[in-house]
Amino acid sequence: MRSSFILPVFLLTIGLLKAQQTPKAEDIAAIKSQCGCHDVSFLYAETFAPDKNYVFKDRYTAKGTELVLVDEQVGPANRPTKLVIQHLLVVGDSMVIKHWREDWEFQNTSLLRFDQNATWKRVKLTPEQAKGQWTQKVFEVDDSPRYEGSATWVHVDGRTYWESTVDAPLPRREYTKRTDYNVMRRTNHHEIRPDGYIHEQDNDKIIRSEAGDQLLASEKGLNTYQRTDDAKCKVAKEWWTKNRAYWVDVRNVWSEVLANRSTVALKGQVKGQVLGRELDELAETTQKATYNSVSSRQLIRQTIEKYLK
Repeated sequence: MRSSFILPVFLLTIGLLKAQQTPKAEDIAAIKSQCGCHDVSFLYAETFAPDKNYVFKDRYTAKGTELVLVDEQVGPANRPTKLVIQHLLVVGDSMVIKHWREDWEFQNTSLLRFDQNATWKRVKLTPEQAKGQWTQKVFEVDDSPRYEGSATWVHVDGRTYWESTVDAPLPRREYTKRTDYNVMRRTNHHEIRPDGYIHEQDNDKIIRSEAGDQLLASEKGLNTYQRTDDAKCKVAKEWWTKNRAYWVDVRNVWSEVLANRSTVALKGQVKGQVLGRELDELAETTQKATYNSVSSRQLIRQTIEKYLK
Protein backbone atom coordinates (compact mmCIF):
# COMPACT_ATOMS: atom_id res chain seq x y z
CA MET A 1 0.00 0.00 0.00
CA ARG A 2 2.81 2.37 0.96
CA SER A 3 4.73 1.84 -2.30
CA SER A 4 1.61 2.43 -4.36
CA PHE A 5 1.24 5.82 -2.66
CA ILE A 6 4.90 6.86 -3.01
CA LEU A 7 5.10 6.22 -6.77
CA PRO A 8 2.41 8.75 -7.80
CA VAL A 9 3.93 11.36 -5.47
CA PHE A 10 7.37 10.72 -6.95
CA LEU A 11 6.07 11.04 -10.51
CA LEU A 12 4.22 14.24 -9.61
CA THR A 13 7.41 15.73 -8.15
CA ILE A 14 9.38 14.84 -11.27
CA GLY A 15 6.64 16.40 -13.38
CA LEU A 16 6.73 19.64 -11.39
CA LEU A 17 10.53 19.87 -11.67
CA LYS A 18 10.32 19.31 -15.41
CA ALA A 19 7.62 21.98 -15.73
CA GLN A 20 9.91 24.46 -14.00
CA GLN A 21 12.65 23.76 -16.52
CA THR A 22 10.46 23.94 -19.62
CA PRO A 23 9.15 27.27 -20.91
CA LYS A 24 5.49 27.61 -21.75
CA ALA A 25 4.55 27.38 -25.41
CA GLU A 26 2.48 30.56 -25.09
CA ASP A 27 5.51 32.46 -23.71
CA ILE A 28 7.59 31.50 -26.73
CA ALA A 29 4.73 32.39 -29.07
CA ALA A 30 4.45 35.81 -27.41
CA ILE A 31 8.15 36.57 -27.81
CA LYS A 32 8.11 35.48 -31.44
CA SER A 33 4.93 37.50 -32.04
CA GLN A 34 7.05 40.63 -31.71
CA CYS A 35 8.83 39.74 -34.95
CA GLY A 36 8.01 40.88 -38.48
CA CYS A 37 8.08 44.05 -40.57
CA HIS A 38 6.57 46.98 -38.68
CA ASP A 39 5.58 50.58 -39.04
CA VAL A 40 6.83 52.01 -35.76
CA SER A 41 5.91 55.18 -33.90
CA PHE A 42 7.77 56.51 -30.84
CA LEU A 43 6.00 58.91 -28.45
CA TYR A 44 7.39 60.34 -25.18
CA ALA A 45 6.07 63.06 -22.89
CA GLU A 46 7.21 64.21 -19.46
CA THR A 47 4.29 64.06 -17.05
CA PHE A 48 5.40 64.99 -13.53
CA ALA A 49 8.17 66.72 -11.59
CA PRO A 50 8.40 67.17 -7.80
CA ASP A 51 10.03 70.59 -8.28
CA LYS A 52 7.34 73.07 -9.32
CA ASN A 53 10.02 75.20 -11.04
CA TYR A 54 11.08 72.36 -13.32
CA VAL A 55 10.60 73.22 -16.99
CA PHE A 56 9.11 70.25 -18.85
CA LYS A 57 10.99 69.30 -22.02
CA ASP A 58 9.29 69.13 -25.41
CA ARG A 59 7.54 65.94 -26.33
CA TYR A 60 9.50 63.54 -28.52
CA THR A 61 7.94 61.84 -31.55
CA ALA A 62 9.44 59.76 -34.35
CA LYS A 63 8.34 57.21 -36.93
CA GLY A 64 10.07 54.54 -38.93
CA THR A 65 10.01 51.08 -40.47
CA GLU A 66 11.66 48.28 -38.53
CA LEU A 67 12.36 44.63 -39.20
CA VAL A 68 12.36 42.49 -36.06
CA LEU A 69 13.59 38.92 -36.49
CA VAL A 70 14.57 35.87 -34.46
CA ASP A 71 18.21 35.46 -35.40
CA GLU A 72 19.09 32.59 -33.09
CA GLN A 73 17.43 30.24 -30.64
CA VAL A 74 18.99 27.90 -28.12
CA GLY A 75 17.44 24.69 -26.81
CA PRO A 76 14.82 22.35 -28.27
CA ALA A 77 13.30 23.63 -31.51
CA ASN A 78 9.77 23.67 -30.07
CA ARG A 79 10.73 24.94 -26.58
CA PRO A 80 13.86 27.12 -26.84
CA THR A 81 15.22 28.60 -23.61
CA LYS A 82 16.92 31.53 -25.35
CA LEU A 83 15.88 33.67 -28.31
CA VAL A 84 18.09 36.33 -29.89
CA ILE A 85 16.00 39.03 -31.55
CA GLN A 86 17.60 41.62 -33.83
CA HIS A 87 16.06 44.97 -34.82
CA LEU A 88 16.95 46.57 -38.17
CA LEU A 89 15.82 50.10 -39.00
CA VAL A 90 14.92 50.93 -42.61
CA VAL A 91 15.56 54.54 -43.62
CA GLY A 92 14.05 55.65 -46.91
CA ASP A 93 14.03 52.93 -49.54
CA SER A 94 17.60 51.67 -49.41
CA MET A 95 19.39 52.57 -46.16
CA VAL A 96 19.54 50.07 -43.29
CA ILE A 97 20.78 50.77 -39.78
CA LYS A 98 21.59 47.94 -37.40
CA HIS A 99 19.35 48.87 -34.49
CA TRP A 100 19.14 47.43 -30.97
CA ARG A 101 19.11 43.78 -29.96
CA GLU A 102 17.20 41.89 -27.28
CA ASP A 103 17.96 38.43 -25.91
CA TRP A 104 15.19 36.57 -24.08
CA GLU A 105 16.44 33.92 -21.62
CA PHE A 106 14.28 31.54 -19.62
CA GLN A 107 14.88 31.25 -15.85
CA ASN A 108 18.11 33.19 -16.09
CA THR A 109 19.75 33.86 -12.71
CA SER A 110 22.58 36.25 -13.68
CA LEU A 111 21.85 39.85 -14.71
CA LEU A 112 23.82 43.04 -15.28
CA ARG A 113 22.20 45.88 -13.32
CA PHE A 114 22.98 49.42 -14.45
CA ASP A 115 24.52 51.60 -11.75
CA GLN A 116 25.60 54.93 -13.30
CA ASN A 117 28.35 56.46 -15.48
CA ALA A 118 28.37 53.60 -18.03
CA THR A 119 28.84 51.03 -15.27
CA TRP A 120 26.90 47.81 -14.63
CA LYS A 121 27.15 45.41 -11.69
CA ARG A 122 26.29 41.74 -11.83
CA VAL A 123 23.47 40.54 -9.59
CA LYS A 124 22.19 37.03 -8.95
CA LEU A 125 18.65 35.73 -8.67
CA THR A 126 17.87 32.55 -6.82
CA PRO A 127 16.28 29.72 -8.83
CA GLU A 128 13.09 30.38 -6.87
CA GLN A 129 13.11 34.06 -7.89
CA ALA A 130 13.71 33.21 -11.56
CA LYS A 131 11.21 30.35 -11.69
CA GLY A 132 9.00 30.69 -14.77
CA GLN A 133 10.47 34.10 -15.63
CA TRP A 134 12.07 35.39 -18.81
CA THR A 135 14.95 37.86 -18.75
CA GLN A 136 14.94 40.48 -21.47
CA LYS A 137 18.54 41.59 -22.08
CA VAL A 138 18.67 44.77 -24.15
CA PHE A 139 21.82 45.78 -26.04
CA GLU A 140 22.97 48.93 -27.82
CA VAL A 141 23.47 49.15 -31.58
CA ASP A 142 27.12 48.15 -30.98
CA ASP A 143 25.93 45.18 -28.87
CA SER A 144 27.26 46.65 -25.63
CA PRO A 145 25.04 46.26 -22.52
CA ARG A 146 22.05 48.50 -21.90
CA TYR A 147 19.64 47.00 -19.36
CA GLU A 148 18.30 43.62 -18.23
CA GLY A 149 15.04 42.78 -16.48
CA SER A 150 13.36 39.55 -15.41
CA ALA A 151 9.61 38.92 -15.18
CA THR A 152 6.86 36.45 -16.01
CA TRP A 153 4.83 36.54 -19.21
CA VAL A 154 1.18 36.97 -18.26
CA HIS A 155 -1.65 35.41 -20.28
CA VAL A 156 -4.99 36.37 -18.78
CA ASP A 157 -8.40 37.71 -19.89
CA GLY A 158 -7.38 37.60 -23.55
CA ARG A 159 -4.25 39.71 -22.90
CA THR A 160 -0.59 38.72 -23.22
CA TYR A 161 2.07 40.95 -21.68
CA TRP A 162 5.42 41.11 -19.85
CA GLU A 163 6.48 43.91 -17.48
CA SER A 164 9.57 44.73 -15.44
CA THR A 165 11.23 47.73 -13.78
CA VAL A 166 14.98 48.25 -14.23
CA ASP A 167 17.58 51.01 -14.11
CA ALA A 168 19.14 52.00 -17.43
CA PRO A 169 21.42 54.59 -19.03
CA LEU A 170 19.88 57.67 -20.62
CA PRO A 171 18.01 56.84 -23.84
CA ARG A 172 19.67 57.62 -27.17
CA ARG A 173 17.23 60.47 -27.75
CA GLU A 174 18.62 62.28 -24.68
CA TYR A 175 22.09 61.12 -23.71
CA THR A 176 23.87 63.67 -25.95
CA LYS A 177 21.49 66.48 -25.00
CA ARG A 178 21.01 66.28 -21.23
CA THR A 179 23.21 66.24 -18.15
CA ASP A 180 20.57 67.02 -15.51
CA TYR A 181 20.00 63.32 -14.65
CA ASN A 182 22.10 60.17 -14.93
CA VAL A 183 19.78 57.16 -14.51
CA MET A 184 16.50 56.24 -16.15
CA ARG A 185 14.35 53.88 -14.12
CA ARG A 186 12.22 52.17 -16.75
CA THR A 187 9.03 50.22 -16.27
CA ASN A 188 8.77 48.35 -19.57
CA HIS A 189 5.43 46.85 -20.57
CA HIS A 190 5.39 44.69 -23.72
CA GLU A 191 1.90 43.71 -24.81
CA ILE A 192 1.05 41.58 -27.82
CA ARG A 193 -1.66 42.86 -30.16
CA PRO A 194 -3.32 41.13 -33.14
CA ASP A 195 -1.50 43.48 -35.54
CA GLY A 196 1.85 43.68 -33.70
CA TYR A 197 2.70 44.85 -30.22
CA ILE A 198 3.17 47.90 -28.02
CA HIS A 199 6.10 48.81 -25.80
CA GLU A 200 4.65 51.05 -23.13
CA GLN A 201 6.94 52.80 -20.65
CA ASP A 202 6.60 54.59 -17.33
CA ASN A 203 10.02 56.15 -16.79
CA ASP A 204 11.57 58.05 -13.89
CA LYS A 205 14.53 60.32 -14.61
CA ILE A 206 16.79 59.92 -11.59
CA ILE A 207 19.67 61.97 -10.22
CA ARG A 208 21.90 59.38 -8.53
CA SER A 209 24.61 60.53 -6.11
CA GLU A 210 26.25 59.45 -2.86
CA ALA A 211 23.26 61.00 -1.08
CA GLY A 212 20.92 58.59 -2.84
CA ASP A 213 18.39 58.80 -5.68
CA GLN A 214 16.39 61.94 -6.38
CA LEU A 215 13.52 62.08 -8.87
CA LEU A 216 13.91 64.82 -11.46
CA ALA A 217 10.89 64.03 -13.63
CA SER A 218 8.66 61.22 -14.85
CA GLU A 219 7.63 60.50 -18.41
CA LYS A 220 5.23 58.32 -20.35
CA GLY A 221 6.40 56.46 -23.44
CA LEU A 222 4.45 54.55 -26.07
CA ASN A 223 6.19 52.72 -28.89
CA THR A 224 3.74 51.08 -31.29
CA TYR A 225 4.85 48.29 -33.63
CA GLN A 226 2.18 47.73 -36.28
CA ARG A 227 2.81 44.90 -38.72
CA THR A 228 3.04 46.02 -42.33
CA ASP A 229 3.86 44.71 -45.82
CA ASP A 230 7.00 42.55 -45.73
CA ALA A 231 8.14 44.19 -48.96
CA LYS A 232 8.96 47.34 -46.97
CA CYS A 233 11.63 45.36 -45.11
CA LYS A 234 13.10 43.50 -48.10
CA VAL A 235 16.21 45.68 -48.12
CA ALA A 236 16.76 44.99 -44.40
CA LYS A 237 16.57 41.22 -44.93
CA GLU A 238 19.12 41.47 -47.74
CA TRP A 239 21.40 43.69 -45.65
CA TRP A 240 21.30 41.25 -42.73
CA THR A 241 22.09 38.29 -44.98
CA LYS A 242 25.19 40.12 -46.16
CA ASN A 243 26.33 41.46 -42.77
CA ARG A 244 25.09 38.85 -40.32
CA ALA A 245 28.29 36.82 -39.95
CA TYR A 246 30.24 39.84 -38.73
CA TRP A 247 27.63 40.99 -36.22
CA VAL A 248 27.15 37.47 -34.86
CA ASP A 249 30.88 37.49 -34.17
CA VAL A 250 30.54 40.87 -32.44
CA ARG A 251 27.82 39.63 -30.09
CA ASN A 252 29.66 36.37 -29.41
CA VAL A 253 32.85 38.23 -28.51
CA TRP A 254 30.81 40.49 -26.23
CA SER A 255 29.33 37.40 -24.54
CA GLU A 256 32.83 36.08 -23.87
CA VAL A 257 34.02 39.46 -22.57
CA LEU A 258 31.05 39.88 -20.22
CA ALA A 259 30.79 36.29 -19.02
CA ASN A 260 33.03 36.43 -15.95
CA ARG A 261 32.89 40.11 -15.03
CA SER A 262 31.21 41.16 -11.82
CA THR A 263 31.43 44.80 -12.93
CA VAL A 264 31.41 46.25 -16.45
CA ALA A 265 32.51 49.85 -17.06
CA LEU A 266 32.82 51.44 -20.50
CA LYS A 267 34.62 54.49 -21.81
CA GLY A 268 32.52 56.87 -23.89
CA GLN A 269 35.38 57.78 -26.23
CA VAL A 270 38.90 56.63 -27.01
CA LYS A 271 41.09 59.14 -28.86
CA GLY A 272 38.01 60.92 -30.18
CA GLN A 273 36.40 57.73 -31.46
CA VAL A 274 33.31 55.88 -30.19
CA LEU A 275 32.87 52.14 -30.11
CA GLY A 276 29.90 51.98 -32.48
CA ARG A 277 31.71 53.90 -35.20
CA GLU A 278 34.83 51.75 -34.87
CA LEU A 279 32.84 48.53 -35.12
CA ASP A 280 30.98 49.86 -38.19
CA GLU A 281 34.27 50.74 -39.85
CA LEU A 282 35.69 47.34 -38.96
CA ALA A 283 32.64 45.71 -40.54
CA GLU A 284 33.45 47.40 -43.86
CA THR A 285 37.14 46.50 -43.64
CA THR A 286 36.64 42.83 -42.82
CA GLN A 287 34.10 42.32 -45.59
CA LYS A 288 36.10 43.77 -48.47
CA ALA A 289 37.39 40.27 -49.18
CA THR A 290 36.04 36.84 -48.24
CA TYR A 291 34.96 37.12 -44.63
CA ASN A 292 37.29 35.43 -42.15
CA SER A 293 35.63 34.86 -38.80
CA VAL A 294 38.80 33.91 -36.90
CA SER A 295 40.77 37.04 -37.79
CA SER A 296 37.67 39.26 -37.46
CA ARG A 297 36.98 38.03 -33.93
CA GLN A 298 40.51 38.96 -32.91
CA LEU A 299 40.07 42.48 -34.27
CA ILE A 300 36.61 42.79 -32.70
CA ARG A 301 37.98 41.79 -29.28
CA GLN A 302 40.86 44.26 -29.55
CA THR A 303 38.40 47.01 -30.44
CA ILE A 304 35.97 46.25 -27.62
CA GLU A 305 38.70 45.89 -24.99
CA LYS A 306 39.94 49.42 -25.73
CA TYR A 307 36.64 50.73 -24.36
CA LEU A 308 36.61 48.66 -21.18
CA LYS A 309 37.72 50.50 -18.06
